Amino acid sequence: MRAARRKGLGPLVLIAPAAVLLGIFLILPYLNIVVMSFRMPGQGTPYGPGFTTGNYTKFFADSFYLHQVANTLWIGLLTTAICLVVGFPVAWQLARGTMRFRALAYGLVLSPLLVGIVIRSYGWTILLGNAGLINRTLTGMGLIDRPLPLMYNALGIVIALVHVFLPFMILPIMAGIQGVDPSLESAARSLGASRFTAFRRIVLPLCTPGIQAGCILVFVLSLSAYVTPSLIGGLRVKTMAVTVVDALIDTFQWPWGSALALMLSVTGALCVVIFARLTRMKWKVARP
Repeated sequence: MRAARRKGLGPLVLIAPAAVLLGIFLILPYLNIVVMSFRMPGQGTPYGPGFTTGNYTKFFADSFYLHQVANTLWIGLLTTAICLVVGFPVAWQLARGTMRFRALAYGLVLSPLLVGIVIRSYGWTILLGNAGLINRTLTGMGLIDRPLPLMYNALGIVIALVHVFLPFMILPIMAGIQGVDPSLESAARSLGASRFTAFRRIVLPLCTPGIQAGCILVFVLSLSAYVTPSLIGGLRVKTMAVTVVDALIDTFQWPWGSALALMLSVTGALCVVIFARLTRMKWKVARP
């Protein structure tokens, strides 16, 4: 009996330190944000006495914030889609390419992670600005008469976010492709399947976990990105993350900022759950 009890307590003892850290640094802060979102706004203070649901009423009653949520989701979805289209071929070459090419590609993929996000975003302002390198080059070649609007819009934000978060799409997909035995594809080809059919019916379903993980990572990071949208979008394009920081730091409205942060978190979580269920159902049907 004692041995059985000790055996049953073993996993709990191993999980306990991680559970304590998770509760202190994740669950408690989220509970604090939930409570703060129901506090009254203060006059010269972060929050006032009492509780209210006015912060959420203000959010749903103002179409400006609903449009901002939709714009943030659109930027996140577009960034994720472009990262998937660009990252999958790179991940395939990393997983199935030669050793010499693989070492070079690894360095190119991981190189953006070696530079701070502020420096990377500032570099894109130098490239995309009206007097930036791209517009000056095109103007000097006589291809355009006036600068292209590459900054202070959603296009510039998406371009910069794709560069920042592309490694987070490539690495999970690469791990998924490496887990697929190449002999399965060869067996399908020997049975008469074309290269595309073997890829669609064999390789792609088995790569589902990597694709799903990469898409979720990039989408969540794009929704919560602050530095890149604030530098590239400026005052013309504001995402929800920028508005949350403005409410918490600039205007010192902690209850309102907490409510905005929770709405962003809930919206992103719902999108992730819907994506996970839809992709899982779709790829189950695709299996032979």
